[in-house]
Amino acid sequence: MSMFCYQCQETAGGKGCTVSGVCGKKPEVANLQDLMIYTLKSVACLELKAKENNVKVPNVDQTIMNGLFMTITNANFDADRFVEEIKKALDLREEIKKALTEANVDLCAMKDIATWYADTKEGIMEKSNDPQIGILATGNEDVRSLRELVIYGVKGIAAYAEHAHTLGYDNQEVFDFMKRALVATVDDTLTTDQLVALVLETGKYGVDVMALLDKANTETYGNPELTEVNIGVKNNPAILISGHDLKDLEELLEQTKGTGVDVYTHGEMLPANYYPKFKKYDNLVGNYGNAWWKQKTEFETFNGPILFTTNCIVPPSESYADRVYTTGSSGYPGFKHIPDRVNGQPKDFSEVIAHAKRLAAPKEIENGKIVGGFAHAQVFALADKVVEAVKSGAIKKFFVMAGCDGRMKSRDYYTEFAQKLPKDTVILTAGCAKYRYNKLDLGDIGGIPRVLDAGQCNDSYSLAVIALKLKEIFGANDINELPIAYNIAWYEQKAVIVLLALLYLGVKNIHLGPTLPGFLSPNVAKVLVETFGIAGIGTVDEDMKLFLG
Repeated sequence: MSMFCYQCQETAGGKGCTVSGVCGKKPEVANLQDLMIYTLKSVACLELKAKENNVKVPNVDQTIMNGLFMTITNANFDADRFVEEIKKALDLREEIKKALTEANVDLCAMKDIATWYADTKEGIMEKSNDPQIGILATGNEDVRSLRELVIYGVKGIAAYAEHAHTLGYDNQEVFDFMKRALVATVDDTLTTDQLVALVLETGKYGVDVMALLDKANTETYGNPELTEVNIGVKNNPAILISGHDLKDLEELLEQTKGTGVDVYTHGEMLPANYYPKFKKYDNLVGNYGNAWWKQKTEFETFNGPILFTTNCIVPPSESYADRVYTTGSSGYPGFKHIPDRVNGQPKDFSEVIAHAKRLAAPKEIENGKIVGGFAHAQVFALADKVVEAVKSGAIKKFFVMAGCDGRMKSRDYYTEFAQKLPKDTVILTAGCAKYRYNKLDLGDIGGIPRVLDAGQCNDSYSLAVIALKLKEIFGANDINELPIAYNIAWYEQKAVIVLLALLYLGVKNIHLGPTLPGFLSPNVAKVLVETFGIAGIGTVDEDMKLFLG
């Protein structure tokens, strides 16, 4: 076994990747990611110890947030970047230890995790191969499962916190929880009941951070509104921007104004087209392609440079690898990386723009428009129409089909499910799962489209807000009394925090697919089934009877 990772839905055999990641991650990177988490746990423990004793130490919040984000599935495949960030985290940890020692404060009783040190790539690589730093170092299967469930939830929190932070919005309670949760995963005194409680608490902070990001996005760019997005192409050279970071898009659009270079969104960046502030840019001309896993063929035909702002990278074909750029927490060996902002100045995308000017315009792979922009403010604007449709029976049920897309053939289930839903039902969606059905002609109900796209995966928060508003309008005592069913697709850690957030809000009977997470031990899965009604998916026809019976 050269590695062990089971954090994504496609993990080998549904149990764990042990030779190489299905995502394309090499063992050395997988092990460095484990070491990154291992190091951050000690940083978190020492910083909390300093706070308890009023010892002033350097702020570690951004180091922990960025380090966690880098380890999300498909975000960063660059071993050298991990070595560099682990070095920084170790130096920060030593600085905190020095301050605590000078203040006569006892250090965290964490043995090796807080004492090991290396300042060379060789030393860090050697430590990354230590079996005691990885997932399997926790021998008890149920404890391991609960610890990893917390860690994957915290990774999702870190991703959303990073986006909010970039726009100038922070929540110290969220940062403090991330540190506390990391430390809890090395506390051998915690019982399984306490760890289950921590899992739900993780969901609570998932709600908080998504609310924070919603505030950051809407106060910065306006409330998303009903929008028709072009999916064809124009004749100008262009840049394709993928990922989730709206600030990166804003700076790219500013720098491409008047250059003759167009910008297209890709994957999870599609919902940027729904924000009023982005509509003022004539050089934002639409969305190109589909979900992340189709990028190998779609990047080939796009012709221009591609900019990754976050995760969703697939190891590239050689034919286009030389025109892919990364920025932020993303990275891949050989890709040019655009450095972070310095002293509040915008990132410099001039190299990407110059590259675009040398290349052909995108090749058209489809045409027409798709409709989106149904975050909570837009749905509330249509509230009277929606409520009347429900009361009249025109809308019998809502189906929340948010989440992630992926490569497995079994995900065709979601396309078939959408197609077979009765015409008096409405799909509420967010995340890239929507690409399984957002281009189908499913019609509308009295002018209300039957697919209401709230936006990115983090905009699943909008779906929760909508559900809570319907609960209020209809005077329901319990959110589960509403005519809303949850049939969610998952892939990686941001989907995990969305799931935990829904559980914290009291939502039950969520169906999760196309497979249940490999990191759920049988006993932990049993707890989720018995307590929350979590279930997998069956065939479309079986599930249709179950949901509509």
